[in-house]
Amino acid sequence: MTDQSQHAPTQHGLAQSQFGEMSAAYVESTVHAAGADLQTIAARALVAAPRQALDLGAGGGHVGYAMAPHAAQVMACDVSPEMLEAVAAEAARRGLANVAVQAAPAEALPFAEGAFDFLACRFTTHHWRDAEAGLREARRVLKAGSPAIFVDVVAPADAAADTHLQAVELLRDVSHVRDYTGAQWTAMLGRAGFTVREVRTARLRMDFATWTARMRTPPERVAAIRALQAVAPAEVAAWFGIEADGSFTIDTVLIEAV
Repeated sequence: MTDQSQHAPTQHGLAQSQFGEMSAAYVESTVHAAGADLQTIAARALVAAPRQALDLGAGGGHVGYAMAPHAAQVMACDVSPEMLEAVAAEAARRGLANVAVQAAPAEALPFAEGAFDFLACRFTTHHWRDAEAGLREARRVLKAGSPAIFVDVVAPADAAADTHLQAVELLRDVSHVRDYTGAQWTAMLGRAGFTVREVRTARLRMDFATWTARMRTPPERVAAIRALQAVAPAEVAAWFGIEADGSFTIDTVLIEAV
């Protein structure tokens, strides 16, 4: 019998292949390109006026574009080189000459200790193979006392709702690792050496057709998600506000730390 693990991609490889193919979709994504959380990041960057800002897990680069007018230099770092090519092209199109790119996993950043004096990380940690290692690296490359902002989907504390969320996330995107609860986020940041200053939660509606199309989720997995939604317990369906077309609402968290 052939050992399938010998041929399967690593977690980083999955993320590279998934998001490399969808780089343009994430640059153009309305969900990723706007939001109160992005406005908060821009506002904090305006006050901090960083010399070197890091967009960790850059994705479509929207955090970097928001910080660029207020920073001397912005480094957009992501595991996908193809994604970063799209970010560099979009930064050039916007006239943001101070945005540079670097391909690397969050768990092994190729930057010196204390290289940055501002850091923002948005909707990416749930893809990291080892979230705590990535947060330790974030702390290592951030100058002591400098601000950091983390934004991500947050998992429900309720076990049934949590299981449902992780399942539909994985079916939609095989590079998904885990959405963490608010309590897990606070604990992980503390262990990584951060001090949490403020935590804010919000709700975000996901249009089902757009959500699956952005990741080019195969029809059989789209059908599996819809099947899970159809049999979700009433409490779970209510938690996510599952709609007739499959659209639903998730919780997000914004954490300000130093």
